[in-house]
Amino acid sequence: MVGTLRSRRYEWLKPYLYILPAFFFLFIFTYYPILRAIYISFFNWSTDYPVKVFNGIQNYLDVLKNKVFWLVIRNTILYSFSTIFISMSLGLFLAVQVNKKIKAGGVFKVALFYPMMIPGAAAALIWLWMYMPTYGVLDHLLGGIGLQGFPWLNSTKTALWCVVAVGIWKHLGYYMILFLAGLTNIPNELNDAARVEGAGSWIRFWRITFPLLSSYTFFIFIINIVDSLQSIDLVYIMTRGRPADSTNLIVYYIYQQAFRYWNMGVGSTLTSMLTLFLLGCVVVIFSTIGRRVYYEV
Repeated sequence: MVGTLRSRRYEWLKPYLYILPAFFFLFIFTYYPILRAIYISFFNWSTDYPVKVFNGIQNYLDVLKNKVFWLVIRNTILYSFSTIFISMSLGLFLAVQVNKKIKAGGVFKVALFYPMMIPGAAAALIWLWMYMPTYGVLDHLLGGIGLQGFPWLNSTKTALWCVVAVGIWKHLGYYMILFLAGLTNIPNELNDAARVEGAGSWIRFWRITFPLLSSYTFFIFIINIVDSLQSIDLVYIMTRGRPADSTNLIVYYIYQQAFRYWNMGVGSTLTSMLTLFLLGCVVVIFSTIGRRVYYEV
């Protein structure tokens, strides 16, 4: 009897024991690095200062005064907004078209999803070859119609948009598949009833299909934000932030400061700022857009 009472007393511990291994790895590889980066951000630690010297918030002030930092923020905003809205819009459009039971629909699905299966480094190398001056595929096609080649990745006006095009191409098929999964879960009876009532294709999409896809759209929007802020492989292989930092994004800028210039204090400061920004985005998005999401019961 006493043993039974003792076992019941510790019954509440069982759920926590199940999640303990996952929490352990989460702490080691996620929470601890974040806390460590925030801690180092308050120190001056670089090749000039091999021994950590506490300097308070001076790293944050120096970062905010740096013109390159604001250029990187501008590039990141342009890249993120472009890839998020273009890839989501095209992914939804293609999902609606493929969902219409067209001929060879499976072939289109595989062809559109295939770029997602290619590693980011390999995709960057493929497009780097296509953008190559004179000998690249794009310049070769322009030469075939009598036009001169173009410095795709060597111009500050076009280099960032070339990287944006690769990012959209890389993730478009993945978002299309996610939207397609949502479309297949929408009952056909709703569209059939609206069609009988005389609703056109656009009205049916805007009033029925799109609201019922809100949970999928919200999920894709969140992972798209994360993907757009982690695009270091494309920049590292294709441009290295050149020309004139016009393609330098925030994650690559962190890599430059921490592992090329060995300025761990500034690198940790940038990491902390990015982490706080993402946490702020999560709070704002879930408290505003998240409340409007429809979840099927």
